[in-house]
Amino acid sequence: MILITLLLILMGSGILAWIVASFNKSAAKWIALLALLTDLVLVSSVWLADTAAVTLGNDAHWISSVKMNWIPDFGMTFHLAMDGISLVMTALTFFLGIISVLVSWKSIEKNVGFFLFNILWLLAGITGVFLAMDMMLFYFFWEIMLVPMYFVIVIWGHEKSRYAGWKFFLFTQISGLMMLLAILGLYIYHGSQTGTYSFNYFDLLGSLPGGSLAFWIMCGFLIAFLVKLPTLPFHSWLPDAYAESPSAGSIIIAALMSKTAAYGLIRFVVPLFPESAKSIATPAILIGAAAILYGAKLAYAQRDLKRLIAFSSFSHMGFILVGVFSFSALAFQGVLMQMVAHGLSIAALFIISEFIYDRIGTFDLYKMGGFWKKMANMGGFTLVFGMASLGLPGLANFVAEFLILAGAWQYDAVLATLATLGLIVSVTYSLRILQKIFHQSPQNDMEKLADLNSREWLVLGSLTIVIIWLGLFPQNVVKVAQPAFDRLGIGQNNTNDKKLGLIDTYNGLINKGKDNNAVKEGGKLW
Repeated sequence: MILITLLLILMGSGILAWIVASFNKSAAKWIALLALLTDLVLVSSVWLADTAAVTLGNDAHWISSVKMNWIPDFGMTFHLAMDGISLVMTALTFFLGIISVLVSWKSIEKNVGFFLFNILWLLAGITGVFLAMDMMLFYFFWEIMLVPMYFVIVIWGHEKSRYAGWKFFLFTQISGLMMLLAILGLYIYHGSQTGTYSFNYFDLLGSLPGGSLAFWIMCGFLIAFLVKLPTLPFHSWLPDAYAESPSAGSIIIAALMSKTAAYGLIRFVVPLFPESAKSIATPAILIGAAAILYGAKLAYAQRDLKRLIAFSSFSHMGFILVGVFSFSALAFQGVLMQMVAHGLSIAALFIISEFIYDRIGTFDLYKMGGFWKKMANMGGFTLVFGMASLGLPGLANFVAEFLILAGAWQYDAVLATLATLGLIVSVTYSLRILQKIFHQSPQNDMEKLADLNSREWLVLGSLTIVIIWLGLFPQNVVKVAQPAFDRLGIGQNNTNDKKLGLIDTYNGLINKGKDNNAVKEGGKLW
């Protein structure tokens, strides 16, 4: 029952924090923090334990599952299941949820209880998306994310928060309805073929449509996921929503909500519509490569720091599209690493932007400069995450992008080369952040500037430790999810016993050749 417990802790604590905040705001914050810490400990215990796999859908690579009747007359079940991919993503969700609460500890003073309620229910919706194995239940959690995020943007956001909130709501709601129609299409097709109407993921995998019907149903899912990711041409809501959100909202929407779309591509689009997905692989990779380059150009042109970071996030999401539609085992490993690494690095950059805003009251890069003299510690953390954003070896983002591009090369060398240019252009906006904030001539009175306090040290220090750890030991994440990737049948034309060759090569090199066998095997594959 651990999967239900994870959700109940978040939802119950959200309600409790709302009630308690009416007479003790500090206690409400501690309730939210302890709820997320409890969920993180539970998921970590699953990760560390030698868990016995459960068999679902003729496959034994699932860690945990719970299934109960919901609306049996319509074939709906309350079915949650966790595999390696879900495990990694739920751990990321709870870790960044803790970071979100800590970042908001002092900055949110208005309607604290309602804020914490929305944050915890938003995280519950994200967790549910990563666990749901009933398509209607998946849609239910997908929609749960929408309303709390809207309130977080509109009530606690910056100057244009109302406009940004409505834009976010309309884009995601309309695309979500397209996915609902696609789910109903699968439901009706399965019922017409088998005589049994079901929304269960594993039942639907047993009788998949083909031809043009599969293509059009896939488009319903694809639109919803591409809008939430987002990528070209569905990205116009992104800069407003990311920039106008409060710090916790920016973290969750950029680092977690966008990953639900990437997860949807892996969990639903590829397994349910394999032939249709392959038919659009080349244009999808081309769109991803274009998003990488176009996002980098837009990021460099921004004067507002949060909008610059928002467009850099849009650029990095292009790598996910390139990886998924390369249909390579290496690329899928890279997509998972990109989901985690980007989540950590983009969260850190948004947090740094909010810390700067708290000190000078603006995101305008032309009103910053020379901050290194007064905020050397913040400058050091900014350097780490700026280097992570541009793909410096030794940090998690490099591993992710390296694996994606290696997998994309196997699919199409020209498209992979085009996407690789993103590693070059990302240098421009990453270094611009450092130069404008910390090294240009001071544009502001620096006498009142203060470096990081203990809470801010804890937040940025935790993110730094994790992103360096994943950069040095990425196999700890990849190998957890590898059975799930094997189940997808991606890259089966490659030698199965060498799927991890490149990532083992990387680990062998950074450990100064200690793992000689890994280096040799990876070298052969490369």
